[in-house]
Amino acid sequence: MVYGNTPFNNYYNHMAPLPQPPSSSKKVPRKPVPQGPSGNESPEEYFAKCRTKLLNGHIKTVRTVAWNCDGRKLASGSVDKTVRLWEADQEDIKYSIKLLGHEESVDQLCWSPQSPHELATASTDKTVRFWDTRDVKRCTHVVKTDGENINISWSWDGSMVAVGDKDDKISFIDPRHKPSPVIVKTYAEGDDIRDEINEISWNHDCSLFFLTTGSGAIKILKWPSLQPVHVLRGHTANCYCIDFDPKKRYVAAGGADALVTLWDLEECVCLRSFKELEFPVRTISFTHDGVYLAAASEDEHIIVSNVETGKTVYRIKTMAATNSVAWHPKGYLLAFAGDEEGIQDQKNYIGLKVFGFNDLKE
Repeated sequence: MVYGNTPFNNYYNHMAPLPQPPSSSKKVPRKPVPQGPSGNESPEEYFAKCRTKLLNGHIKTVRTVAWNCDGRKLASGSVDKTVRLWEADQEDIKYSIKLLGHEESVDQLCWSPQSPHELATASTDKTVRFWDTRDVKRCTHVVKTDGENINISWSWDGSMVAVGDKDDKISFIDPRHKPSPVIVKTYAEGDDIRDEINEISWNHDCSLFFLTTGSGAIKILKWPSLQPVHVLRGHTANCYCIDFDPKKRYVAAGGADALVTLWDLEECVCLRSFKELEFPVRTISFTHDGVYLAAASEDEHIIVSNVETGKTVYRIKTMAATNSVAWHPKGYLLAFAGDEEGIQDQKNYIGLKVFGFNDLKE
């Protein structure tokens, strides 16, 4: 992930100073998540009817957003040193829970793919914090690292967390270790082949570990040995971000050359590139069904493209550069956060939003 021109000891949290949950004991049924265009509706027509929800609570720029595995919670991490949890899949719910503890910017976070309650957050304060979001009183564990952390990824089987720092060192944390998570190994390239390391991720069966790099290459390492097995070369400049197709067919990457490349995971060949953006691609995300790919940059719109054809089907208007996008794991809601600041004389940050709310047909 890249921002701008470059790619507390207090464990306690409290409810954000926003509208609180209704006090009525009557439980309001959850509305279903929008499921995208129907058979007789074009994607252009569908997306044009979608509404955007503003999530108001952070006071400074949001760097990262991610949905939990059941889609009921969205987490956001900010330069204001806080993490917030939102029921962002429900259009009418506005309140959030604020998690405190980090002493510097929260640059990236991730949920466990195996548990809807386990969250890990990475900060430039040289810590990774683990949270059980069922208990809003404290984080469960703090792991100290050597560097300022800017990237984090949780393996699909839930057994390992990888965190990358500004010195291009990756620490691998066992989140299941008792009594608390520990760093079990580290990875750093030798001086003769040292490359800037940006986003990191495992493939779905956790047999391979992927690195996007400053040379523009996607490096693939064998897991858990971390031995190099392949290099994907499709970008002419720094490769910043990566995402895997939920259907396990493709991996996509975005780079400083303003391109998004799509790769076949079995053949390791580039199938196509998406060329609609003009500035370095900061963030990408597949829809849950693998049909569409969202990509964003400093351009004041987010591109939604058909994965199989490469055609842009919609542009989501933004007011500034976008730092992070994330499609809902079960439906057509796109969370995104950018560099938008509040109106003058107001402290609220207005760049965290969810696009895709639509009137569902019965």
